[in-house]
Amino acid sequence: MVVVAAVIVRDGRILVCQRNRKDSFPLKWEFPGGKVKRGETPTAALSRELREELGVGSTIGEEVFRTRHKYSQMKDEVELIFFRANLESATLQNRVFEAIAWIEPAALPAKDFLDADKGLIEKLAGGDGVLPRA
Repeated sequence: MVVVAAVIVRDGRILVCQRNRKDSFPLKWEFPGGKVKRGETPTAALSRELREELGVGSTIGEEVFRTRHKYSQMKDEVELIFFRANLESATLQNRVFEAIAWIEPAALPAKDFLDADKGLIEKLAGGDGVLPRA
């Protein structure tokens, strides 16, 4: 299963989202995005997901991180690809999440993120150059 997620930076803060309490992995934090559908490119999937989840158009940029993770609750391993993304509007609509927040990179490790996101969280919080410019 291929999943895509956006690293969106505004004023030095990164957009993160808390999963709905009724979803799998309830109340875990993540980056906005979702599954790539059959016949869809990863960047097209991410653009679609941002429209569906946040009601906003976007420009998808370069890949900034890639990882694989096997959750015990899931049959298949997840390949997770993170892309830089720029939003076409400053106004977001929270359509699916429990909460959304703009967080300083150093504060990311304090949030309870999905396990597959933790490698990127360490890099972003450590300031090792993964953080895309706003």
